[in-house]
Amino acid sequence: MLHHYDKIGLFSPSQSSDKGHRIYTETDIAKLQQIMSLKQLGFALDEIKRMMGNSNLNPVEVIKVQVESVKESIQIQEQLCSRLERIYELLNSQQEVKAEQFINLIEVINMSKDKYFTQEQQEKMFKQLGLEKRKQYVSEWLEITAKIRGEYEKGVPPGNLTVTQLAKQWYEFLDKLTFRDPEISKAAERYYKENPDIQEKFGVDEQLSNYIKKAMSHS
Repeated sequence: MLHHYDKIGLFSPSQSSDKGHRIYTETDIAKLQQIMSLKQLGFALDEIKRMMGNSNLNPVEVIKVQVESVKESIQIQEQLCSRLERIYELLNSQQEVKAEQFINLIEVINMSKDKYFTQEQQEKMFKQLGLEKRKQYVSEWLEITAKIRGEYEKGVPPGNLTVTQLAKQWYEFLDKLTFRDPEISKAAERYYKENPDIQEKFGVDEQLSNYIKKAMSHS
């Protein structure tokens, strides 16, 4: 580390021995402590170099800029966490996922998240509810979906009492996942409709979706 600091002109020893060994004085050590403190605050080495070489440095402005930088970094990490949670939800219900499917899923999520949902809607869906509660709702919703698909594949009419009751339960869990927000519901419907890969993961294709809607019209 000290060799690197010396090489980039950030921190060099005040003295050296006859054999070329570096000798650091108490003043040098004090300067090194300053550098380490600035590093802990998240400043890059080139920024530290400019600050320590600037006698007209405005510390208030420096800290203000760094605060904004840290906030931006936190926002990026929160967005990353949100995406990871969504990937986890989708993969957790499957026993085996091939590498190609995994990569495709990540691409779909990364491309579509901001296209369909506002930042505020994403905060609602993936932060306020909590991962465990959301996982529980999704699991129960998928169980109901499987039951409805079973009735659909047997050719049971959508007006059948069992089907209409299942459809009602299906929408109740959907309301929980979308916070009964009509705008989130619309965005989610468009999201699944325009992303076949996601439809496949949840087992709700266009035919089943129409079947559930017809069942609800009889409810």
